[in-house]
Amino acid sequence: MKALLFKVVTIGIVLTLFTPLNAAATNGMNMEGYGPISCGMGGASMAFDNGSAAMMNNPATLALMPPGSARLDLALGMLGPNVNSSVRTPGGLFSANSDADAFFMPALGFVKNNGKLTFGVAAFAQGGMGTEFGADSWMSDPSMGANSALTAGLVNRTEVSMGRVLLPLTYRIDDQLSIGGSFDVLWAGMDLQMAMSEAQFQDLVTTQSIGAASGSLVQGFGALYEPFGGAGVSTLHHAYFDFSNDNAFTGEARGYGVAGKLGMVYQFNNDLSVGATYHTRSAMSDMETENAILSMGVKMDTGIASGGSPSGVYQDMNIPVSGSITVENFEWPETYGIGLAYRPTSSLLFAADVKRINWAAVMEDFTMTFEADAVAENGAFSDLALNTTLYQNWKNQTVVSLGGEFAPTLRLRLRAGVNLSENPVPSQFLNSLFPAIVSNHLAFGAGYRIADRSVVNFSFFRAFEVTETNAGNGSTIPAVSSSHDQLNYSLMVTQEF
Repeated sequence: MKALLFKVVTIGIVLTLFTPLNAAATNGMNMEGYGPISCGMGGASMAFDNGSAAMMNNPATLALMPPGSARLDLALGMLGPNVNSSVRTPGGLFSANSDADAFFMPALGFVKNNGKLTFGVAAFAQGGMGTEFGADSWMSDPSMGANSALTAGLVNRTEVSMGRVLLPLTYRIDDQLSIGGSFDVLWAGMDLQMAMSEAQFQDLVTTQSIGAASGSLVQGFGALYEPFGGAGVSTLHHAYFDFSNDNAFTGEARGYGVAGKLGMVYQFNNDLSVGATYHTRSAMSDMETENAILSMGVKMDTGIASGGSPSGVYQDMNIPVSGSITVENFEWPETYGIGLAYRPTSSLLFAADVKRINWAAVMEDFTMTFEADAVAENGAFSDLALNTTLYQNWKNQTVVSLGGEFAPTLRLRLRAGVNLSENPVPSQFLNSLFPAIVSNHLAFGAGYRIADRSVVNFSFFRAFEVTETNAGNGSTIPAVSSSHDQLNYSLMVTQEF
């Protein structure tokens, strides 16, 4: 039996590692909760037994399992974001819906309680962001029809994901106090297809209100770009960053790292308990890929384009530059929280958590460096570098989770809750490709014991629509509004031993 269980856990974790862990998360980039027991109660989890998902919440609550017991949790979550982006121009109002409207995320956890010690292993998706606006959206041509060389629209797409393999250990000090922690191995992936307008590029280089761009590639392009005093390029129709593999299993740019968690839970009596946890900031490598393209749609002098003298004749054309991308200093924030659980009767449970997510320390900027390949096909841009920063300036976020559970029978449990927070993204720096603006959620869930040692749990989360507007600069960069609401589902099957 032990050998079979080991094989099941090993195979499950391997499958989880090689299954997409993209997420459209709803507490910033974090999920609103982990595991359907917690999610069904609004994400509350700090002070009661909520299964192997405790490794993502408060690992100390693993000690609340019955002594000598073990459990294997297999879960599947479906995230359904509904994201819209709209812009008002002299030509009218244009609106686009994101095609990225369903993400499936598996999770697996095994936990064994040996009395004083509890240990296990699990793989979970941490969270992320993702949108996709197709080749027919208003974002697909930043020149708004002026670029005759653009024969097909540009897809604008992001997928940012973070996953963890967790190794927890808890210790029951006495009948009331338990402590615990986990060592987490992290992996992150990113796909990005992002088109920028001429006005946005000029801002990055000159006024730098939305970000900053520098490096030898900027200098090389500036020598050609007539608005910057160069000669040869009269108009930049767009700049397009493209590193995306369209792979369901991993992002094109990847990074790896570690993090950890500490927690405690104190049981005043059989009815009342309090828990607290601290999650460290991650320590990640930069996300990197050698398969990136920076393309520039330009109106360029045909003589200079062919390597000769100026002809005075300008033509729309596309300049693709191959190279590598490094996404720098992408980290997951530290989090700390405290929670309370109270059982007024054997069939009722109420729980309340408050946690703080320190986004400000890790989401000040989104920074990437493009290094052009040293190949003849890249022409004058060969071996040059572009450093690009998009300002984010996220605010720290306080999340309140309130929930309850009612057991009308010995086999059935019904759950409900709310998850309340504030939008951490300043409207000044809101980008349609990085929506993380929803704040308030309503949750429902249920659990049913289908056999003596088998349980099924389900949760449903509704994130209510939020609309925010980036006002632009009032002239060349128009105001863009983004709206985001979401439906999340989670199903977990538990086998107890």
